[in-house]
Amino acid sequence: MKIGIISDSHDDVNNVNKAINIFQEEKVKAIIHAGDIISPPIIKEFKKLTDEGVEFFGIFGNNDGEKKGLENAFSYINGELLGDEGKIEIDGLKICIYHGQDTHKKEKIINSQKFDIFIYGHSHTKDSVVVKNKKRETIVLNPGSSHSQALTNFSQPQYFPAPSIIIFDTTTKEVVFMDL
Repeated sequence: MKIGIISDSHDDVNNVNKAINIFQEEKVKAIIHAGDIISPPIIKEFKKLTDEGVEFFGIFGNNDGEKKGLENAFSYINGELLGDEGKIEIDGLKICIYHGQDTHKKEKIINSQKFDIFIYGHSHTKDSVVVKNKKRETIVLNPGSSHSQALTNFSQPQYFPAPSIIIFDTTTKEVVFMDL
């Protein structure tokens, strides 16, 4: 099964719709948003896919202040908003989703040996590594930011680098970064 992974959309409706089109073309069966959505109308764009039976999961990021509105938007599209940290199972894989702003907490979850996949965002940096522990391997994924690239004068690395998402295959464990 293919899963679409997106994060840090920061109200960029144009890139969210580019991601939605890719998810539709790739025939994903589930989508995970790893936070920093910002406003509820961004979530409502995903109704196009949830109406087709695609499951939608998300968590709050550190910039998601309009929590009640986001809860209502998730309800409107029949998605699941999992709070600040989400734990789900897809295709027999135990998945934890956490935005990643607390690096100590992020590392603790990764090293807990409780999850097959750990998905995070926050850094706006693509990441795909396998952490080997005694009990299990944990695939650690960050799709990077889905917000449009924007050059900054004083922030290094660039705050909004080239936008991307991930298509993850639960059967083959293949990770494909897709540029927006």
